[in-house]
Amino acid sequence: MPHQLVIVLDFGGQYNQLIARRVRECNVYCEVKPYTTPLEELKALHPIGIIFTGGPNSVYDPKSPHYTPEIFELGVPVLGICYGCQLMAHTLGGLVTAAQDDSAREYGKTVTYYDTSCKLFKGLPEEGISWMSHSDYMAKVPEGFGLVAHSAACPNVAIADEERGFYGVQFHPEVNHTENGLQMLRNFLYEVCHAAGDWTMGDYCKTAIATLREKIGDGKVLLALSGGVDSSVAAALLAEAVGDQLTCVFVDHGLMRLDEGDEVEAAFSKWNINLIRMNEEERFLTALKGVTEPERKRKIIGEQFIRVFEKVGKQIGTVDYLAQGTIYPDVIESGTGDAAVIKSHHNVGGLPDFVDFKEIVEPLRMLFKDEVRQLGRELGLPDYLVMRQPFPGPGLGIRIIGEVTKEKADILREADAIFREEIAKAGLENQMNQYFAVLTNMRSVGVMGDGRTYDYTLALRSVTTSDFMTADWARIPYEVLDKVSVRIVNEVKNINRIVYDITSKPPATIEWE
Repeated sequence: MPHQLVIVLDFGGQYNQLIARRVRECNVYCEVKPYTTPLEELKALHPIGIIFTGGPNSVYDPKSPHYTPEIFELGVPVLGICYGCQLMAHTLGGLVTAAQDDSAREYGKTVTYYDTSCKLFKGLPEEGISWMSHSDYMAKVPEGFGLVAHSAACPNVAIADEERGFYGVQFHPEVNHTENGLQMLRNFLYEVCHAAGDWTMGDYCKTAIATLREKIGDGKVLLALSGGVDSSVAAALLAEAVGDQLTCVFVDHGLMRLDEGDEVEAAFSKWNINLIRMNEEERFLTALKGVTEPERKRKIIGEQFIRVFEKVGKQIGTVDYLAQGTIYPDVIESGTGDAAVIKSHHNVGGLPDFVDFKEIVEPLRMLFKDEVRQLGRELGLPDYLVMRQPFPGPGLGIRIIGEVTKEKADILREADAIFREEIAKAGLENQMNQYFAVLTNMRSVGVMGDGRTYDYTLALRSVTTSDFMTADWARIPYEVLDKVSVRIVNEVKNINRIVYDITSKPPATIEWE
């Protein structure tokens, strides 16, 4: 039986994925769709609710993204957030204008007063902090709507037409800065949309196994296994579904971390699966020679992966399906339709036009990272695999800025290993979610042993995050950074300067390329 579904209609908001993640935290299945999705397609999905995201535009600008007014005739509750709230007001006959003075513009943490008789704010305190980000103003709300929240500067922070199930908020309930924001979303889902809460990982696991068995039948499957969380969970799921019809291929492309190829092979040799290791360093480095542009690197790496899998497929006989550990953030960041491509993931936007397999199977495609970890536990995977830090499929190829060479990869491997070793010695590995080194393409003058050097700058990156869609830089103690810096410049040749990246996501991504 299919899950109930809530649609997040994306109008270009930076928090669109976060909204979806928050909805799923409430045990309601959710998907992000671009605002260009036709109404008939949305209707066919039978959503129990629709959420309009924020966005950087002004609704009164003719070039801004809009949606057909017929969406309000579906009989489905709608929640508009920020731009989504103003779009609702504009579409239904209200008036949205630029704020006439600075006091009507609101950014950041704002004291807000709620009408708790409104279903959206049921059971909440009457006063709290909300996270604002708007410079436009609803000068007139549509007929049938009432004002259900206000701030000192804005009388219409939230509007509601409870009879039709339409709600709009000028703030962002999905971000942690908004007090009780998750409860507001929960109220919309359960009090307004009457959700059943049928999205659980145990249920998803059973459904996914049954779906894979039906789809694959007696066909053979080749899985691209990197040893990371996503591909490990995909391997366990497929092994449960189709057993010995699965062959796992670990491609060592020469861009792994120090000793990682051997560690992956050792970890999976304990499993009752057919594992093949392909040592393809020369193939990948040759294909990457002279290439500096990040998107080209990703696409080249993606194509070379596919060619290796095709080669293995011919060696072991007919293989019907290629399986990958693609997850939902990969799909969203790689862009679909009019959506912006943040970066092509080698297993999504990096695939070549022609793939010599019947079909590509991606059993984790609709899951966020933390949901993948939950699924791994449902499947009985050991914690050291479930909680392993992410390592991108292109490996060090996208942690080397500029051209990728064996010399650079060796330099980065050594430096990265020292960074990880010192983080472990300090007992900090469980306090951050991802940490790594990046070899920049910048050289600078230094002094070592009374002599002049002109060597590479190494960047260190560490973040804390719950879902990898947003992240904050980790506050590593200075004394630990000092130890890392001293060791790297003394033990690794060709590096004479260390910098630490203190940028959050957004505006940056976690990886540099």
